[in-house]
Amino acid sequence: MTDKRFLVLGGEGKTGRPVAERLRERGHEVRIGSRSAAIPFDWRDPSGWPAALEGVHAVYIAYQPDLAVSGSDDDIRRLSRLAAEAGVWRLVLLSGRGEDAAEVSEAAMKEAGIAWTVLRGSWFFQNFSEGLFAEPFLGGELVLPSATVREPFVDTRDIADVAVAALTQDGHAGKTYELTGPRLMTFREAVAEFSAAGGRDVVYTSVTVEAYAGMLREAHMPEDVIWLVTYLFGSVLDGRNERLSGDIAQVLGRPPRDFADFARETAETGFWRT
Repeated sequence: MTDKRFLVLGGEGKTGRPVAERLRERGHEVRIGSRSAAIPFDWRDPSGWPAALEGVHAVYIAYQPDLAVSGSDDDIRRLSRLAAEAGVWRLVLLSGRGEDAAEVSEAAMKEAGIAWTVLRGSWFFQNFSEGLFAEPFLGGELVLPSATVREPFVDTRDIADVAVAALTQDGHAGKTYELTGPRLMTFREAVAEFSAAGGRDVVYTSVTVEAYAGMLREAHMPEDVIWLVTYLFGSVLDGRNERLSGDIAQVLGRPPRDFADFARETAETGFWRT
């Protein structure tokens, strides 16, 4: 897979960005799939998809906002069929570990008949330093509807490394990888470890899913975001993912990154001085 063109959908996001960086470091041509790209890609406007797929050999698919949302399987099915028509060789789909709703989209991708790989990711380390959780952290309190369930948080850089292997190497077609970090932690434990690395004392408060949804509405969050977050906390975080996987080590030949290292590295970037 040398001298090939790769399309990275969600190429400016938490996993797509490091996927694109690693592909470029290996000398590959990368086309970013986003609304602001030179060849725009918008999940809500399929008319632009053929142009984005033209001349592409493999595609990394990170769906926005999440494969669990209604209609995602139709989008993935349409994209995969267009990819087949365009001569794409491989599809690598980022999915959610333990998300029954996401498995419908996984099946939709496979219908196209292209070599595929599914990456089922756990909750990202980077959710603590970017996006929804970052501002509450800096404010000194994180409120979430999760108290005792343990999650095998994973580093998006490990997801990216596995994705690049699946995109560029043989032996990953038809595989579904479950990507976890090396240990299980509750959100409370993760918050304590992350804040301690920055020399801060961040309060973790657990509330009901209903109360959390109400907080998001008061903050004027979009309803689709509220639905997604409440689905993840209300359904997926029920203990089904309280087990570790060895798939990262199997693919990369090294153990996954540890949360403690991520917390220390984040503190060193000046995150807490923001």
